Amino acid sequence: MKTVGNHAKAILIILFTSTGFFHVQAQVRLAILGGIHSANVLETNNIPGWDTAVKKFYGPRTGFQLGVLLEIPVGSKGFFFQPGIDYSSKGRQYSRFNDSVNMAKTDTVYDQSTLKLGYVELPFYITYKIPLSANHTNHFFISTGPYFAFFYNGTLSEQNRIFSTNQYNSQNQDLPVGNAPDKYKTFDFGINAKAGFELGNVMLGVYMSRGLGNFYEAEYSGKFHHQLLGGSLGIWLGKAASQQPKPLPQVAAIQKDSDLDGIPDAEDSCPLVPGKKEWHGCPVPDTDHDGIDDEHDSCKTVPGVARYNGCPVPDTDGDGIDDEHDSCKTVPGVARYNGCPVPDRDHDGINDEEDRCPDQPGSRENQGCPVLEKIIYKGKPVMFKSSSSELTESSYEGLDELVTTMSVHPELHLTVEGHADSTGSSTLNERLSTQRAETVKAYLVRKGISPDRISTIGYGNLRPLGNNKSIEGKAMNRRVEFKFEDSRSHP
Repeated sequence: MKTVGNHAKAILIILFTSTGFFHVQAQVRLAILGGIHSANVLETNNIPGWDTAVKKFYGPRTGFQLGVLLEIPVGSKGFFFQPGIDYSSKGRQYSRFNDSVNMAKTDTVYDQSTLKLGYVELPFYITYKIPLSANHTNHFFISTGPYFAFFYNGTLSEQNRIFSTNQYNSQNQDLPVGNAPDKYKTFDFGINAKAGFELGNVMLGVYMSRGLGNFYEAEYSGKFHHQLLGGSLGIWLGKAASQQPKPLPQVAAIQKDSDLDGIPDAEDSCPLVPGKKEWHGCPVPDTDHDGIDDEHDSCKTVPGVARYNGCPVPDTDGDGIDDEHDSCKTVPGVARYNGCPVPDRDHDGINDEEDRCPDQPGSRENQGCPVLEKIIYKGKPVMFKSSSSELTESSYEGLDELVTTMSVHPELHLTVEGHADSTGSSTLNERLSTQRAETVKAYLVRKGISPDRISTIGYGNLRPLGNNKSIEGKAMNRRVEFKFEDSRSHP
C-alpha cells in the first residue's frame, strides 16, 4: 500500500509542476475543488439468497473528494478540456439489527461494518459551457469523461454486540492489496459526469461517478463496482484568457461604469459585478458562503440561515440534532427518537433497546429482567414404588399443586431432579432416577405445561435424604425434587 501511495504522490507533484507550465503556455485556469458524496458498492454474485436476504443490509456511506482541476480552452465554441487530480473516499456500510428470535439464534444483537477505501484519481473531462450573462462571467456547464484511480488506503471497521453476554466488540483492519482472492486491486477506472453553475470564480455543481473495473477480487464469484453521487464546490484561482476584460482607452475607462454601481471602472475592483464603495466596488463578502453577506451575518465564518442572522440552527444539548428537529432540546438524544434519549419504560437504568424486559425493572447482569433466585419446591412429596418409576397414589396431589404453580407463573422454568435408594447397582439407580424425573415431566405435559419449560436430571443414589439401612429411609430416597428459575435467563 505504501508503494501505491508513493506513486500517487509522484503523480500529484508532476501535475502541480505542469500547472505552471500550462499557465504560461496555454493561459489555463486552476481550481481547487471539493465535494461531499454518497458512496456505494454495486455488487453482483451468484450466492443463494443474496438479493432477498443479504443485499438489503448493505447501504451507502458518506465520503468526500478534494483536489485540483485545470481548464484549457478548446477552440472558441464553449468547449474546454479539464484534467485534474483528486483524493476520493469510497466504500459502503453494512448494518443489521436482529429481532428477538434472530438474537437467540445467532447470539448477536447487531452487526455493523464500514468499508472505507481511498483513491487518488485522475479525471479527464470534456466540458461545455452556456453563458448566463452578457459579460460571460456566469455559466451553466455540463461535463463528462473517464477517470483512472489508484488505491491509496483502506480499512474495514466492524462492531457487534453479543446477545448472551451483552458484550460489545469492535475492530479495525487494514485491507490487503493485490491481484489475488480477498484483495483490493491497485488500479480502477470508470466514468464521471457533472453539471452545475459558474458564478464568477465560484463553481457549484452535482457529480456522479460509476466504476467500470472490478476493484475487489472476492473468494467467491462476484463483481464489485464503485458508485458516487454528490455535490461539489470549487474556486477558480484565475480568469481564463477568454474572460479577461479587454483594456479600455484611459479616458473612456475613467468615465465608464460597466456594472452601473456608481463606481467608475478605474476605481472599481469588480468592474463587471455591482458592489459597494466601502468594498472598492465589489459585493459585500460572504466568508462562509451561506448566502448571507458579512454585514448581516452574525457568524461570518460558520454557514448558517437567515432566520438566525447567518448562524446555524442552535443545538442546545449538543447531540448533533438541531433544536428545530429535536423534541428534547435540553437532553442529549439520538436521531431515531427525534433527538430524545432511547426510552427506559421501566426506569431500571437500561434503555428499551438493550432491555429484554422493558416493562419490568431488572438488573444489567440479567439483560434488564428481574432476577428470580432459584428456589426448591416445598409442596407435597412425590414418591415412587421400590425399584420402579411408577408414582405412588399419594404423589398426584403434590403434582397437581405443581401444575397450578407453573400455570400461574409462566415465567418459571422447572428442573425435575430424580433420586433413588441404594437398592441395586449405581448404574441401575442412575437410570431409574432419570426415568422417575421423565415420569413427572410426562405427567405435567399431559396437564398442559409446555415441555420446553421442563428439564430433567437423574442423580441415582448419590443424594439420599434418609438412611438407606431402614425401610422408612429408603422410601424417603425414592423421590423427585423440583427447582425453579427464571425462564428468560434459562438457556
